[in-house]
Amino acid sequence: MFRTQRVRLRLVRAFQAQAPHHRFTQGSQPAPASSNVAGYVAAASAIAAIGAWWSIDTPDQVPRLESRPDQQHVVAELDPSKAEVTRILSQEAYSFVARNIPGIERYDGARLASNSPCEDRFTHGLVSPWHNGGSPWLALALFDGHAGWQTAEFLEKNLIPSVRHSLSRIEPPPDGQVTPERRLQGAIMKAFVHLDDSIIKAAEDASESDQPLQEKVRRFAPAFAGSCALLSLYDPTTSRLHVACTGDSRAVLGRQSPQGKWEAVPLSTDQTGSNAAEVARLNAEHPGEEGLAQHGRVLGLVVSRAFGDGRWKWPSEAARSFSRRFCGPGALPPKYNIQTPPYMTAEPVVTTTTLEPGRPCFLILATDGMWDRLSNEQAVDLVAAWLDSGSPPGAASAGEPEPASYAPFDFGAFREGVSPGFVKERMTIQDDNAAVHLMRNSLGGNHSELIAGRLALTPPYSRNRRDDITIQVVFFNNAISSGK
Repeated sequence: MFRTQRVRLRLVRAFQAQAPHHRFTQGSQPAPASSNVAGYVAAASAIAAIGAWWSIDTPDQVPRLESRPDQQHVVAELDPSKAEVTRILSQEAYSFVARNIPGIERYDGARLASNSPCEDRFTHGLVSPWHNGGSPWLALALFDGHAGWQTAEFLEKNLIPSVRHSLSRIEPPPDGQVTPERRLQGAIMKAFVHLDDSIIKAAEDASESDQPLQEKVRRFAPAFAGSCALLSLYDPTTSRLHVACTGDSRAVLGRQSPQGKWEAVPLSTDQTGSNAAEVARLNAEHPGEEGLAQHGRVLGLVVSRAFGDGRWKWPSEAARSFSRRFCGPGALPPKYNIQTPPYMTAEPVVTTTTLEPGRPCFLILATDGMWDRLSNEQAVDLVAAWLDSGSPPGAASAGEPEPASYAPFDFGAFREGVSPGFVKERMTIQDDNAAVHLMRNSLGGNHSELIAGRLALTPPYSRNRRDDITIQVVFFNNAISSGK
């Protein structure tokens, strides 16, 4: 209301300053009446129009804020109960019965965010065969983003179509020396590399184009950010499981022996600065630059292979230019003495495993948010215990009884001997989804206060106690029935 009055007052004063003055001096004559009337009408019309504009768009009254009687005692209303913990863990869970894929019974999945927005992405489904005949393949993939979600989201949409296209172009070699398995692995590797090249080249091309700034920024986003990728492809015709890994997400096979014991078989190896084979590869590719990997990191980055991450692939001057012009991360610090980039590749390591017909097994795919707290053996043992409990589909009534009590807990207890990782004594079976079961146990199991405390943390502090977590579990050859 007051603002409307002030605007009108300013307009009136402006009108008075510009309108003819009605002062009489010797030898002067008043202005014609018609001229005065016209001026008043014009000014009045302007004031009325402004007043109408304010009356339409400005509320008549300022909102009132009522104080609460107990305002001095207000705290954040976030207190995850046991039911709320289950809801949070299960909110992005899914489970599919695979009736149309020979050898597969079902697969489960779940994702839990720590970053906001979550930097993990995932995809799953059937891939139609690119050769004549045969059953559809099951494809599952996880993408663990870092420095943003954009690269992971690009891979979620494009990696599997790119791999399928590459597989469709496989041709027998002229000399017949390369086995079908090696040709297939080579096609998958080529698809990964070509897709990463497209990410980097799209950014470089955009920098020299006449596209609008917003389009250039959009094209740079997947190159400025980065992502790991873990892909599994199952061919039911040959019972072969192909796993391609770029980065430190991990695939582990749980396989049951004839005696009923479950063993953990790693199908991928984390590609990090702590992996001696990866360090040797980098040193061989960049002779004279020993020391690229220090303290478990490659020029400051944990992983030694990734999509995107243009700073590790561009020359320093180009990285600085792109950062300055398109507001991305800066070039690597001068202390790294960049000489022969690129230092990062998206080329995966591909393994092929033939699953024995009739032998129960399951595949666990997970981002490092889970593997930071579970070993391969612990993860397999947890799923085996879940199977033995008869959990599918009635896990809500299953599980170990909770201990009577734990000592009052806060995160300082980690410095006093309480393990932040999985502890067998905290194992619990409460969920009818195997991925949620793994997630719950990786975060605290039956220690209700520990897991609820971790889930109560919000970004950015949640990253201090948990990462984004994405998990997929696939059951083969009646594994579920054998576990009951």
